Amino acid sequence: MNAPAAEPPSRATPNHRLQVEGLTGVREGRTLFAGIDVALASGELVQIEGANGAGKTTLLRMICGLSMPEAGRVRWDGADVADDPDPFRRALTFVGHAAGVKRDLTPRENLQAALAIAGGGDGARCATALERVGLDGRADTPLRRLSAGQARRVSLARLLLRPNPLWVLDEPFSALDVAGKAMLEALVVDHCRNGGMALLTTHQPADFGALPVRTLSLGD
Repeated sequence: MNAPAAEPPSRATPNHRLQVEGLTGVREGRTLFAGIDVALASGELVQIEGANGAGKTTLLRMICGLSMPEAGRVRWDGADVADDPDPFRRALTFVGHAAGVKRDLTPRENLQAALAIAGGGDGARCATALERVGLDGRADTPLRRLSAGQARRVSLARLLLRPNPLWVLDEPFSALDVAGKAMLEALVVDHCRNGGMALLTTHQPADFGALPVRTLSLGD
C-alpha cells in the first residue's frame, strides 16, 4: 500500500516535503482505503493506481484539504496542514478530473480569473502559459467554441501561472490527444527536474522519460 521514499534529487532544489500519514477514507459506510502513507520531496513524482471506485480521487481530495479523512494527517514541510493550512495552500496547484473552466469565457479570461482567485501575480504568465500548452492562437476564443481537449489544455495551463512546488493532478490526460499527452508529460518532467513535485492519478500509460516514478496502488 505504501509508496517507498526515493533518494533525494542530487542537485540543489528547494527543500519542500509532503508527508501523508495514515489516511483512511470512508464513503457511505465503506472503507475505500486505510492507513495510506506516502512521502514526496522536491524533484519526485508519485503516480496513484487503482481500479474505478478504489478511492483515487477521494485520496487526492483529502490530501488537498477538499474533504476530511476518517483518520490520518497531511504534513507540509513538517507542519500539520490542519493546524497551519496557509503555507500548504500557497504551495499547491490542484487540477481535478473535470476541466474546471468557464465555457463562456476565453482561455485568457479563464486564466486571468484563476490568477485573481489565487491572489494575483504576473498577468504576462497567462499568455506564456497558453503558448506552452499550444493555445496561443485560441487565447481569445470562447471555450464553448473549443473542443474538450482544448478545454483540458486551458485547465492544465493553470499549472504554469504561479511557481507552486506541488502539483496534484487527477486524471490529467483525460480528453487529450497524443500531442496533448506528450505536452503534459513534458510539463511534469520539467516541473520535477526544476525542483517541483507531482502527485497524479491516471488510467493511461504515461511516459516520463528518465524521471523516476514511484507508484502507490489502492485496492491491493
